[in-house]
Amino acid sequence: MFVSDFRKEFYEVVQSQRVLLFVASDVDALCACKILQFRYFVLINCGANVDLLDILQPDEEAVFFVCDTHRPVNVVNVYNDTQIKLLIKQDDDLEVPAYEDIFRDEEEDEEHSGNESDEGSEPSEKRTRLEEEIAERTLKRRQRREWEARRKDILFDYEQYEYHGTSAAMVMFDLAWLMSKDLSDMLWWAIVGLTDQWVQDKITQVKYVTDVGVLQRHVSRHSHRHEDEEHALSVDCARISFEYDLRLVLYQHWSLHDSLCNTCYTAARFKLWSLHGQKRLQEFLADVGMKDMRVQTFSVHFGFKHKFLASDVVFATMSLMESPEDGSGTDSFTQALDSLSR
Repeated sequence: MFVSDFRKEFYEVVQSQRVLLFVASDVDALCACKILQFRYFVLINCGANVDLLDILQPDEEAVFFVCDTHRPVNVVNVYNDTQIKLLIKQDDDLEVPAYEDIFRDEEEDEEHSGNESDEGSEPSEKRTRLEEEIAERTLKRRQRREWEARRKDILFDYEQYEYHGTSAAMVMFDLAWLMSKDLSDMLWWAIVGLTDQWVQDKITQVKYVTDVGVLQRHVSRHSHRHEDEEHALSVDCARISFEYDLRLVLYQHWSLHDSLCNTCYTAARFKLWSLHGQKRLQEFLADVGMKDMRVQTFSVHFGFKHKFLASDVVFATMSLMESPEDGSGTDSFTQALDSLSR
């Protein structure tokens, strides 16, 4: 079941309860978890595209709140209005099939024969009634086969492609904003969550630009909020800005050559796996023209010194989470989560 009022149907339900968090190993889920901080279960970036009740076999009292970007959403999760609560933005183009096209009431298929007494009936009447019952059962079986074939086609069209929806970190930030509890740090985590989707090509450029516009309005609002504060430029202040920057990996921390070599876009365009491609890169560096490589992005300033791009934070967090030195996934997850704090 889709949750329409996040504050009433989600936050007010779990705020005084013990909640178990299941968080996927990606940066967007990590940022959503950072914003949220065992009867109720919250699943972040996992669970929406599978039948949770069939896999987990939970108690009837268990309630799962699912904030997941994976699409398509499993139809059983959509139409279960008691144990599955989907924290998904309704403006996403979900195209969920209608209930009557996917589920069929079993009582409609039950045959209620023999309820009427045949005592005192003529043989001809019995024969006529039997012929009518046979014809009715045959018709119902044909209708059910047609419905099942149509259901199979509908589910195939719905489930054949996988894609991603709105960032889970953005959904959690919207919840904090609705309750007037949004902070600059939360806004930054929402930005990092969206940027994670973009740098890993989980969303289209159109979707990225649309969501950037939403976050840009929040950035402007927070900037005006802190204009009159006494310590707006203190060392502990986080100042988020919106700007155009080059789509290059960690180029503010690496040399330009290393950044070009490690960016998927430039590596593919130059074909850097070949000697000819490396020669083209050297020629490019001799006559630089990088106007078409600019992209809308966000950066954060911590005090007077440190400036970080959202994409740089994504790659740094990914490296902590996906490359454990001691082989412990739990420690890597915790370390990556802590790295999002100032």
